[in-house]
Amino acid sequence: MAHSVVVEQSRAIPISPEEALAKTLPIPLPELFARWYGPIPPIKAVHGQTGDWSTIGQTRTISLVGGGGMRETLTSVDPPRSFGYTLNDVRGAMAPLIGHVEGEWVFAPRGTGTKVTWRWTLHPKSALTAPALPVFARIWRGYARQALETLSGHLVG
Repeated sequence: MAHSVVVEQSRAIPISPEEALAKTLPIPLPELFARWYGPIPPIKAVHGQTGDWSTIGQTRTISLVGGGGMRETLTSVDPPRSFGYTLNDVRGAMAPLIGHVEGEWVFAPRGTGTKVTWRWTLHPKSALTAPALPVFARIWRGYARQALETLSGHLVG
């Protein structure tokens, strides 16, 4: 069986964990992920979301620039500590590589603010593509750093 790869990126943001989670969970994805990072495209649109993104079991379809996309399911909400989700039905350039992703945002007190950590557990599509996951993980860290910078601007701006 192919092994998964865990990758994460963190950033300190000068607001409380409660406020950080409350403002991050409902943020429109095309605003947070609006720029390319290497081969990883921006999010173009979100479809099929009913109401606020806040209830375990909710699903939505994410469309990426260039035609790719995936289905997201909210799997946990634990204010003010974290929320988690699963990405599956991956389409586009990542489809041959990734079977599914378990994602999590974690909000921990840090000094006078919050350490925000975004983590992905990448599950390979097959044993043949598993060796490429660490390469994708390195690229993803830069993508996540860019997203956390954008998030920080939204939360404190």
